[in-house]
Amino acid sequence: MTTLSFNSRRSPVYGRKGIVATSQPLATSAGLEMLAKGGNAADAALAAAAALNVTEPTSTGIGGDMFALYYSADTKQVTALNGSGRAPAALTLDRLKNEGFSTELPRFHVHTVTVPGACAGWIDLNTKHGSLPMDEILAPAIRLASEGFPVGPITSHAWTGGVEAQLKFAPNGNELTIDGRAPQPGEIFRNPGLARTFEAISSGGASAFYQGEIAEAIVSVVNQAGGCLSAEDLASHLSTWEEPISTTYRGYRVFECPPNGQGITALIALNILEGFDLGALDPLSSERNHLMIEALRLAFTDARWYVADPAFSKIPIQELLSKDYADKRRKLIGRQQATIDPKRGTPTLSSDTVYLSVVDQFGNACSFINSNYYGFGTGIVPKGWGFTLQNRGHNFSLDPAHPNALAPLKRPYHTIIPAMVTRLPSPRGSPKGMLREEAGGEGVSLYASYGVMGGFMQPQGHVQVLSALVDAGLDPQAALDLPRFCIEVEETGGRVALEEGIPNESFSELEKMGHPVYSVSGFERSLFGRGQIILRDPETGLMSAGSDPRADGCAMAVG
Repeated sequence: MTTLSFNSRRSPVYGRKGIVATSQPLATSAGLEMLAKGGNAADAALAAAAALNVTEPTSTGIGGDMFALYYSADTKQVTALNGSGRAPAALTLDRLKNEGFSTELPRFHVHTVTVPGACAGWIDLNTKHGSLPMDEILAPAIRLASEGFPVGPITSHAWTGGVEAQLKFAPNGNELTIDGRAPQPGEIFRNPGLARTFEAISSGGASAFYQGEIAEAIVSVVNQAGGCLSAEDLASHLSTWEEPISTTYRGYRVFECPPNGQGITALIALNILEGFDLGALDPLSSERNHLMIEALRLAFTDARWYVADPAFSKIPIQELLSKDYADKRRKLIGRQQATIDPKRGTPTLSSDTVYLSVVDQFGNACSFINSNYYGFGTGIVPKGWGFTLQNRGHNFSLDPAHPNALAPLKRPYHTIIPAMVTRLPSPRGSPKGMLREEAGGEGVSLYASYGVMGGFMQPQGHVQVLSALVDAGLDPQAALDLPRFCIEVEETGGRVALEEGIPNESFSELEKMGHPVYSVSGFERSLFGRGQIILRDPETGLMSAGSDPRADGCAMAVG
């Protein structure tokens, strides 16, 4: 088997008239095509997302969900789009118990299929922020799907794993193979079914997906596999525009989508870390990594309990994000000793994936993420339509007392999270300054549109990459190149993976502190996420970008 080394060096990409950063060069090209047409960040993001559906079906698809944050250069405000789907109306805990599932659903079981929210989210983003029609936006993806494209090496590796884990066993999974196998690096893959899907959406909008032939095929294959998703579940789906959540970190405001997403995890951790002088510590030192691991363990302990669908549970967002709460949690961190199994806090109550980033010539930014969850999701393909159905419902708890317990028409805890960062206004010494900042007024400017994809790695990546930018002063490419850690949060006292490149001395010292660490290299480095970053200078309009070397993609600029 081919091994994967990381010996190449990438420089940051600079531009003045727009940048697109994705995990596939052909998707980046699709986004640039929209910018060249005079389109904005939303148009380019959607074109890139659709092209990623074609070129990286191992991670994303129209059968999955999406989230987006959009920064408007005109209003200087950030809006949040929740394009995640809900559980079938007929799926209950009692039904699962009667079928023999009382603790957890198998990872790729048909009952993990939730309504695909991506298509409605795409249309809603285009309606609110886009400037080009969907037929123009989807044209590059349709061309790639019908004519074929050369498969990237990292994508080919993931595709091989997906064939063995899902596609080989799932209904119609062979549609995403070449004679039952994954395409090799550089081999041309065509997906006429997905081209048909995008052509239907181009002319018929969201209703072409959630009603009619595509919806019938989705319901049919789910029922064939023993599931209970209905035509009404699809037809009644709606995505939602929501108020983003945020916190401040060393002169910046960091935005995330609110729950049911896990973005609050990153914000809780940043609040805790703000009390330590990380800038005085070497980015790869054991001291710095120890503090970040500890802060993220505490943040995950809270998030894994409190994050759920807010339509079903009251979530103490303000309390979890308060600086006072962070002060209390920070005191639990010892400078020399790991805390493997922290307990969740009780704030005082007052009440696999693709990520892409676009900043256009006008200064608008779109931080966009789209996912099937575990690679190809369930691997189940609606016959003839060229995409798989997600397994996002695997994130539901089957404990009826848990806020994230499965319930009909409920959204699950979601791992996929985009991020956006703005500069805070200069201190004015009066409440009016803060009011202007919150309203997106004078003094506010875009700093970064960024994200790091990869399951529970995502908030960990958000924290590590932002700290590399702000605390270590690295450029966007260097921040993405920096070796990372990843806590296995799905198990109590989860191990900590350390990426090859972290010094042996740091590895040994973290081990002595009590962290259960192990080393990861080669293709397995995908565990640490695959990020994209675009920064913008408000004075000159100059943009700089980086694209993660752990993926096949790149950042490219216009002008």
